[in-house]
Amino acid sequence: MTSTHPGTRRVWLSVEAHQRLRAELAGLLAAGATPTFESGDAEERGAMSNRQREERIREVQELLNNAVVGQDPPDDGVAEPGMVLTVRYDDIDDTETFLLGMRAVEHGDLEVYSPDSPLGAALSGARPGEQRTYHAPGGKTIAVTLLKAVPYGHHAAGGGRTAPDA
Repeated sequence: MTSTHPGTRRVWLSVEAHQRLRAELAGLLAAGATPTFESGDAEERGAMSNRQREERIREVQELLNNAVVGQDPPDDGVAEPGMVLTVRYDDIDDTETFLLGMRAVEHGDLEVYSPDSPLGAALSGARPGEQRTYHAPGGKTIAVTLLKAVPYGHHAAGGGRTAPDA
């Protein structure tokens, strides 16, 4: 997906995830400044907490500013953000169903893999039946076959269920 700002990328979010992020941002902004402490250690902890809050505010604002909300990708079977993918891990003949989307945002019981993760990057653009490989963080090469890709909205409306944890 493209963005109007160079260097940024549009991110796909469900309506529910967008609402959760907006509520989180409102809570972070309402939290206000961290109280001032007199002890050096307490002051340092308070400052760190405030920095972390500010970083999360910036992160959430960036997600919201670059979000494509509730617009399902085309139902063409191609793996891309906003699609629920069912894959088979070929070496162990196990399957998993997950959302290709933003990991920083919860999507209920559905596991989420980022398009930037090794698995997400390997599957981006794949069609059902295509086998792709990726390198796991430990260095192992894993072969995975895309079995099915459906837009999140179709999956959620159909009461789709996820595969057990692999």
